[in-house]
Amino acid sequence: MSGAAPVRPGGPARVDPSGAAEQTVATTAAVDLGERLTAAWGSWGPTMTRNARRVAFVSDRHGTPEVFVQDVVVDGPLPEPVRISLSDDPVIRVTWSSDGEWLAVAIATDGGVKQQVWVVRPDGTDAAQIAGSRYQHAELGPWSRSGHRVVITLPSTEADQPARSYLVDPVSGDRDDLAVGELIHILDLSVEERLVVLRDGQRGHEFVVVVDRLTDESHPLLTDPQSGSAEIAFLRPSPASETSPLVAYVATEAGAPRRQLIAQPVGPHGWRGEPRLIMGRADAELEFLDADDAGRTLLLGWNVDGRSELDLINTHSASRTPVPGLPGYVVTDPVLSRDGRSVILTVEGPTRPRELWRLDTNELTWSRVTDVPALPSVALVEPTLERFAARDGVELTGWLYRASEPGAAMIHLHGGPESQERPTFSPQHQALAAAGITVFAPNIRGSSGYGTEFVHADDLGLRWNALADVVDCARWLVANGYADRERVAVEGRSYGGYATLASLAFTPDVFAAGVAVCGMSDFATFYRDTEPWIASAAATKYGHPVDDADLLASLSPMRAVDDVTAPLLVVHGELDTNVPIGEAHQVVAALRERSHDVAYLELEGEGHEYRRASSRALLVREMVAFLAARLG
Repeated sequence: MSGAAPVRPGGPARVDPSGAAEQTVATTAAVDLGERLTAAWGSWGPTMTRNARRVAFVSDRHGTPEVFVQDVVVDGPLPEPVRISLSDDPVIRVTWSSDGEWLAVAIATDGGVKQQVWVVRPDGTDAAQIAGSRYQHAELGPWSRSGHRVVITLPSTEADQPARSYLVDPVSGDRDDLAVGELIHILDLSVEERLVVLRDGQRGHEFVVVVDRLTDESHPLLTDPQSGSAEIAFLRPSPASETSPLVAYVATEAGAPRRQLIAQPVGPHGWRGEPRLIMGRADAELEFLDADDAGRTLLLGWNVDGRSELDLINTHSASRTPVPGLPGYVVTDPVLSRDGRSVILTVEGPTRPRELWRLDTNELTWSRVTDVPALPSVALVEPTLERFAARDGVELTGWLYRASEPGAAMIHLHGGPESQERPTFSPQHQALAAAGITVFAPNIRGSSGYGTEFVHADDLGLRWNALADVVDCARWLVANGYADRERVAVEGRSYGGYATLASLAFTPDVFAAGVAVCGMSDFATFYRDTEPWIASAAATKYGHPVDDADLLASLSPMRAVDDVTAPLLVVHGELDTNVPIGEAHQVVAALRERSHDVAYLELEGEGHEYRRASSRALLVREMVAFLAARLG
């Protein structure tokens, strides 16, 4: 490898002699807590059989995400899941074919960004890799309604090439052409496979079209698709009140301040009826959407300040039923059964890892599908949602994990930047709080969950406002007594890692330490070295590498790396091709040239996401030790 050689960070803690013994004990206990919480496996990504009696899902109960299959038991002890072994590489996603004969599995090639697609029988036999390699990324799409074929999409490997989607026979491996486009993702197929629903477009500007394979024509679902993005859409039979045979249900922010549910009547030969609003909320964003086969029942998942709420919609009676008693703060991957009688979903919260639960949609009762291991018998922190105004008056929110005593604090910046900080299970945040470091995890502008205007409030040159938000978060912590002025650190991963480096380089007097995890250090080298489809999609968010070269240069931390004064821990995955490892090597090398306090941790066998429990435990251990030593 080129650049700085990987070394393990560490070294003796620099602490006040009067409190050295106590801090060492506290730090050791916090590191132990972080490692034990990281080892607390979870389960997620459920997919059901047609009769909803069996479920397949992803779990890291053996340290690496793998596929498991088990029966769904409503009453009685939970059955032991059966592991389906395919590869040593981490599993990303699993889907069950409509006919129940196959599972399709997305796997991270060598643990990195590129994915393979496999098919396997539910009993683990007849496993075969049908797409993807370390040289070609393959995206797993939906199964046909018959279950006989599965969609895969191969993004371009060159900047001027389109992506191509295929229908693949799991038995023979034969491929039929399905669609071609720049950044396409297949969302759904009609029953007879004539109509294809696909998403295209760059980040924040995605639009949805229906392609008629018989006439080779495409038609946008919304009358003005460029007025806002749309990421979720599917076709279902129309309610009796409709004159069209099909309705496309679309989760979109087009023409609205927040993402909502729109119904678009669809017919043959490109016919479109008038779209109508099914449901929208001024206080929440539509995050998930599913439907039964008949199109009678819709499942809506709402994001309300980071917490989840669910609704069931009866399309025939136009009635809404809020779902009570969610067994966790945050819901992901909700799946409605084909008959609409049950839902299986993933839930988690700050004090409990991801697990699967089942909802009876008639009785509105809950039952557990999977469990989690026993957690350490210590009180974990329940974060509070805080609100405050940035310097220009824009409201910001964030989750505050308070340590027992004020003094030291760390600002955690999520990735994306279109992601969102939510009250999920975070061994990192809990371990830092146990070490006496308060964690504030804000949603600076550019984050999702707060509407169209906010998520685009950091596009291009507006990024300076998002970086100003990080400084305002530090000032808020100090002003409210959560941290001393000289003891505030900043940390983040992916885009958050970039924002960390930028904050240390552009505002060096604000932060006492930093931890940059898989972050970009120079936009020019990022665009040069990242995957072509990632670069193409990013231009609307960060800027075009040629047209906006001056802006990107001014926003790149490497231009001001000599201004960094705070100690820095840089972390990167060995196999990361999303944010390539050179982004870490160049900033570490530049800081070492002037004997700066910089440590570097390279996670072997990991890509952009750190999917192995051992890697996450190492990261938490080194981060806690690094920050405890420098904020003590």
